[in-house]
Amino acid sequence: MAAPRLSFNDDHSIPQLGMGIWQVPNDDAARTVREGIANGYRLIDGAAIYRNERGMGQGIRDSGFAREDLFITSKLWNADQGFDSTLRALDATMARTGLDYLDLYLIHWPRPAADLYVDTWKAMIRLRDEGRVRSIGVSNFYPEHLTRLVSETGVTPVLNQVELHPAMQQKALREAHARMGIVTQSWSPLGRSQMFEDPTITDIAARLGKSPAQIILRWHIDSGLSVIPKSVRAERQRENFAVLDFALSSEDMLAIDALDSNTRVGPDPKDYNDAPPVND
Repeated sequence: MAAPRLSFNDDHSIPQLGMGIWQVPNDDAARTVREGIANGYRLIDGAAIYRNERGMGQGIRDSGFAREDLFITSKLWNADQGFDSTLRALDATMARTGLDYLDLYLIHWPRPAADLYVDTWKAMIRLRDEGRVRSIGVSNFYPEHLTRLVSETGVTPVLNQVELHPAMQQKALREAHARMGIVTQSWSPLGRSQMFEDPTITDIAARLGKSPAQIILRWHIDSGLSVIPKSVRAERQRENFAVLDFALSSEDMLAIDALDSNTRVGPDPKDYNDAPPVND
């Protein structure tokens, strides 16, 4: 079963369910990506700072799938923000992956202390217009960051990838995305397993004969979010993908919605300004 797709504001679209490769060692990335594609994923989400773009590219080539049948994302790292450095950073990403184009290129963090994300966005627009990337978006941006991008360039990101899981539901941000026509994509969608023992989740899982992870991923799908769980194990990849043949009831959705506690497992983008070099 193919994952449904969500429409972008630039007439492209993205598979709603994909696979992330954060923290996958480069030596394991080719196998992980190859197996993920074999297990049904067509969206692979990478980033320069993951230091596994070479392995990601190899896995794509080894998969046997045509490039146009896959949707590949990468992200510009903080140390490379700025107009000219953004252009150079994409050159490096393309050299590492061996790809001719990206389906989606994201600014990884706003890095507000540097105040370079608008110039970076202008470079992203140029890369899109040149056809080197098909769509451009951001990650970890607050509404004020998004508003500034649009007001200074006239171009709205197609997607904002943010920490989102039952304990951190980002409701106000999602409402801003809906007003602006931006797709919301969830990173750490399982909350790093912290909700697997929650009685609400386990009760729904037991009643439906699903795992807690499957219930949480289905909550993302039924909430209209794009979601990118990670696993280096083929059996877990298959389990995570097997959430397309059932749906949660409105009562189940409301019960999970009530678990929001605004609890992060990652850093707050307003304060996160780290920028070590990629050095891959």
